Amino acid sequence: MPLQVPRSLSPSKVTAFRSCPLAFRFSVIDRLPEPVSPATVKGTLVHRALERLFWYHQQGERSPSVALSELDLAFEEIKEDDEFRSLGLCEKDSDDFLDDAATLVGHYFELEDPNVARAIGIEILLEADLDGMLLRGIIDRLDLDDSGDLVIVDYKTGRAPGVTHEHGRLGPVHTYALLCERVLGRRPSKVRLLYLRDRIAIEAVPSEQSSRATGVRTAAVWSAICRACATDDFRPHVSALCGLCSFRHLCPVFGGEGPVIKNGTDGTDGTDGTDGPADLVGRACGAGLAGAEKAGGGEAGGGVTAGGEPATGGVPVSGGVPAKVSGLPAGATK
Repeated sequence: MPLQVPRSLSPSKVTAFRSCPLAFRFSVIDRLPEPVSPATVKGTLVHRALERLFWYHQQGERSPSVALSELDLAFEEIKEDDEFRSLGLCEKDSDDFLDDAATLVGHYFELEDPNVARAIGIEILLEADLDGMLLRGIIDRLDLDDSGDLVIVDYKTGRAPGVTHEHGRLGPVHTYALLCERVLGRRPSKVRLLYLRDRIAIEAVPSEQSSRATGVRTAAVWSAICRACATDDFRPHVSALCGLCSFRHLCPVFGGEGPVIKNGTDGTDGTDGTDGPADLVGRACGAGLAGAEKAGGGEAGGGVTAGGEPATGGVPVSGGVPAKVSGLPAGATK
């Protein structure tokens, strides 16, 4: 029986499907509940504090002490949320939770000076129709630089990716850039990822070829999702992330009683020589990216490594610890 196709696609959904189609089905199609983690709630809290810092305070007023005051106010808000309550933190654990969030907020000031930043939008929801597919995403902050160009700023409260995984982390970045181009009519001059835990900033420089490649990649994922829904064929992908998966107990690979996996001997993509919908994504993306590179004369996309070494098409920015760079509604999810 065909399954209902999602109403929209976002950077996080693209990443989820490519990581594991079956987990994607459980989360997005079946909408099974997932346990809330302290890290996720803490990320929401820190994002809210920085949102308030820019929303309620002008340039010249954004000091570390003001940011911590906004963090306290945000914490009072979040304490009443069901997600925070579900963590079941005792008083000491709650204090440690807030102290760690304050550390992350403090690290933010080591990465940039908020009094230099010219923010023109906070928590902006962008939506664009790409050949019948609704692509949407929420940008943490949209700035104007000294040249009047757009700059996307994205806060990250987790660990910065290693050099070998950085390219994969830049995929959503270029999706945000594509959304800006489609909705606002202007391609951002750069996208900045601020990893607050490690005090590392990574920049990506969008280009015409990276936008083209992102469109191809996103369309390939959407096509694979539609095919998977039509055939009820969502296969698990075994990886190191399986140990962290909320749906491991349902996965046939690990003895769970999830949906029957079609055309697979052990429940993983391509194990019997046949292709599932997710298998086609890599080939479609590869062909599209090759076309984009040929048209653009180089690699699609760009960025820098966590250590500050430029990747293809990238621009060196601050790396190391510490590093300093001069310069809609709360609760929304990407």
